[in-house]
Amino acid sequence: MASVLPIDSEAGFFSRTFSVELCNKSIFDMCILTRHADLAAPHHHPIAGRGRHCLIVALLCAASLFQVTPKAWGQCSARDVLQNQLKLGKVRAVELPQELIEAARDVPTWKTIAVGTFGNSVALRNALDVVGCSIGGLAAEVLARPAFTVSSSKMDVALVAVSAVELGFKTGSVPLAVIYARARQLGFEFAAAEVGPQLRLQYLDQPVGEFLIVGMQPIKTWSGEPVVLNVANGGAGLILIGQDGRDDAEIPATSRFLFVRPPDLSGGIAAALLPP
Repeated sequence: MASVLPIDSEAGFFSRTFSVELCNKSIFDMCILTRHADLAAPHHHPIAGRGRHCLIVALLCAASLFQVTPKAWGQCSARDVLQNQLKLGKVRAVELPQELIEAARDVPTWKTIAVGTFGNSVALRNALDVVGCSIGGLAAEVLARPAFTVSSSKMDVALVAVSAVELGFKTGSVPLAVIYARARQLGFEFAAAEVGPQLRLQYLDQPVGEFLIVGMQPIKTWSGEPVVLNVANGGAGLILIGQDGRDDAEIPATSRFLFVRPPDLSGGIAAALLPP
């Protein structure tokens, strides 16, 4: 059975919404109880008492909302926007005519980035924190896994951005393995996992609403779940997130992938490629 594409597992968005509703209900309930108590004791001042109790509850609830950090809120917002984008992509896939790609040599370089600029993955992740780029939960696991490595020498990588529609698929969604097979048939190559965080660092002017799936060999999380990286701007800030990297993961045909152009098609530019 084809899998539904899950996004990062942070639940801050839902927790925040639940907290707001819970606080509103608590304030309402407390005010009702206070009013009953004031009516039962007419020698007290009901208006002042009710207002005092409501204010206390409101302040406690407001304080609890700040437990959701801005960073987590940004991650969850991007996740929710990506979820909506994926749903929209399935509907619009056959409505967006795009020129079909016949060979990798026909596709111009979308962006050239540098890799191998950090000594290890920890330094790379710290650089993301310094510039304020968020990292989703699944992406953070990928960057912490032994399978995630950085290039030992600095080099440039020529990237292309193509959609499944441009690769020749007309259905609303396509299994990830099928997209990969078609891309390699046309001459594109996988990107190293390092391309994801490096692009996030070097693409600070990414437009809102853009999500770019890194065409990479999936890396398994600690629980064994295969994940690929996604460089995104969901409207809550720049973020690097992870998503389902299983072979049967259904990907909307309008989703855009980043692959590497072979060195002989890039004017001599070296490319950091994974083994086939």
